[in-house]
Amino acid sequence: MLPLAAAPVADVLTDLFLVLLAAKIGDEIFKRLHQPALIGEITAGAIIGPAVLGIVEPSEPLEVFAELGVVFLLFWVGLETRLSDMLEVGRAPLLVGILGVIFPFAGGAGLALALGEDSATAVFLGVALVATSVGITSAVLIELGVLGGKAARTILGAAVIDDILAMLLLAVAVGLGQDEGVDVPALLTTVAMAVAFVAFFTLGGTRLFAHRPRILHSPRFSESPLLPAVIICLGLAAFAAHIGLAAIIGAFLAGMVVAETKEQHPIEEEVEPLYAFFPPFFFVFIGMEVELAELADVETLGLLAGVTALAFVTKYAGARLGARDLSARDANVVALGMVPRGEVGIIVAGIGATAGVVDEQLFAVIVGMSILTTVVIPPLLRRALRE
Repeated sequence: MLPLAAAPVADVLTDLFLVLLAAKIGDEIFKRLHQPALIGEITAGAIIGPAVLGIVEPSEPLEVFAELGVVFLLFWVGLETRLSDMLEVGRAPLLVGILGVIFPFAGGAGLALALGEDSATAVFLGVALVATSVGITSAVLIELGVLGGKAARTILGAAVIDDILAMLLLAVAVGLGQDEGVDVPALLTTVAMAVAFVAFFTLGGTRLFAHRPRILHSPRFSESPLLPAVIICLGLAAFAAHIGLAAIIGAFLAGMVVAETKEQHPIEEEVEPLYAFFPPFFFVFIGMEVELAELADVETLGLLAGVTALAFVTKYAGARLGARDLSARDANVVALGMVPRGEVGIIVAGIGATAGVVDEQLFAVIVGMSILTTVVIPPLLRRALRE
């Protein structure tokens, strides 16, 4: 059995080596050009992926590493966020989350209907424009050292609300794409579970760890707090995924819970190697999703430009309106930070393609829009934060 297993294992290890090497080369080049490192990693993924050189193909092992990358990225973000800090922001996250969903969904669905698409396709396009990729924005906020600011806390709070609403709309879209239609009782049950999950671990989990800050040292196997912290992170990420939320929401909540123990031990120092190793796989994998061949004709490029502009304007306008109680600078940062779609838009497009309501052209457009909003925002966000 060993010789048969050797080739696949060797292939996986080679792909992991090439992806990590390309990510760090892109990181190095873009840092020397005073540009966001994550853009260098996404560019590296596009170059080594099928779109350009074809050195590495997207595969299940790479996808697993990419998912772990964004999970540990949001876990790190949660470690830098206290519940008390989130509550100080007030109603802004709620307004940003709700309006940042309504505007893009209405714009995307309206565009699809104007182009003659059916209602199921219109809902899918609306959902693809709704979901924010908070991992992209978080990486920029970490790089610039502003994760504790009011704008950052507003973005993170809004992202949780955004994800719950996006999950609700996605369930409706999937139901419309099937013959049996939308299962309303199941949908309401899923949403109730999601809200209960967020509330329980946000309030109960943080309170438990605040009263027992040495809890990560309680297990006898925990020579350091790292292993119990990672178990909590992966457990909540898996739990969130099973009830229909994005795994990153569970990871973020796990980070907030574990953050209550920071005064007892330097947990960030323990987690930092995971944060340094895994997230580059996530950014490179996004770059590898680029499909230039599908965007070869003028009609598709025109549709891509229109959808991308619509995605930017509607999300920015909704989030900016929701953040109107903040200062003009913070409101601008929040609005820009909510724009990236990243992997979330790609996932929605994939589900729509599987359901048969998103054709190849629209799939390529949604993927292209997700990549463009991911690439364009970090430089704009850096400039807004430095003003």
